[in-house]
Amino acid sequence: MSMWMILPVSLPALTITGIWVVYAMALYNQHVCPVDNWLYNQSCEEELPLQSGPILCCTLDNVPLISKCGTLPPESCFFSLICSTGSFMVMVIVLLRYAHVIEKHQNCVLNTASLSTGWICAAGLIMVGNFQVDYAKVLHYVGAGVAFPTSMLFVCLQSALTYRLAKTQGDYFMAHMRVGMSLLAFVALVLSGVFFVQESFVLQHASAIFEWVFCVIIMLFYGTFAFEFSTVTSNTLMVLAKGGAQSTSHQDKMEGLGTANQHPPESMTML
Repeated sequence: MSMWMILPVSLPALTITGIWVVYAMALYNQHVCPVDNWLYNQSCEEELPLQSGPILCCTLDNVPLISKCGTLPPESCFFSLICSTGSFMVMVIVLLRYAHVIEKHQNCVLNTASLSTGWICAAGLIMVGNFQVDYAKVLHYVGAGVAFPTSMLFVCLQSALTYRLAKTQGDYFMAHMRVGMSLLAFVALVLSGVFFVQESFVLQHASAIFEWVFCVIIMLFYGTFAFEFSTVTSNTLMVLAKGGAQSTSHQDKMEGLGTANQHPPESMTML
């Protein structure tokens, strides 16, 4: 069993724990309201960090969106670190998955498209983490507009790719599970986007909850790559060193040699 399987398991463990720590820090510093709070006001006499008491006056600036939780220091520093580290891990996982598919099977359009969308998603995630929404709103929303759709597209492509390459019962089970996770993530993303643009305080709070659900599902999806990464070897890394096209050509040549050995020339048969 390869040690590389620790990588996809570490990504959700790090990111999910990290964003909940960011939420806890923001809640402790009264920068956001808790997720179980559904009562918001148009305005408050005092800003949330200056209030005290069991009952807090919350406005839409205090909705516990993931980005809002990581807007103000000190939690903003930790949020940037989590996003940057997570982005790097996503890039490595996507690249290893790309090489693993070429090594075990062959390259295809789905595999190449997954690599592209995965890396674009990582770039958007870096922008989300390092450009806080209250101080660089345009760049933050550009990053979110890149990261969220491409992450959804990535899990859909990987689900289709898993079905295409499935051969054993375990492969099909993994494909079924990934499709289920992709459907749940799609519903959460759509509801989060639809509720976010509404004027209702309740719906905007629901948008924050669905955003959390979407991000958790996506990170858990990356964790399922431990199933394939258990067979990653040094040969998988050699695929990257040689290039996918070369590896595929080499595989085709080997298959051609195998076919030639199974069917010797007619002159040899006559002898």
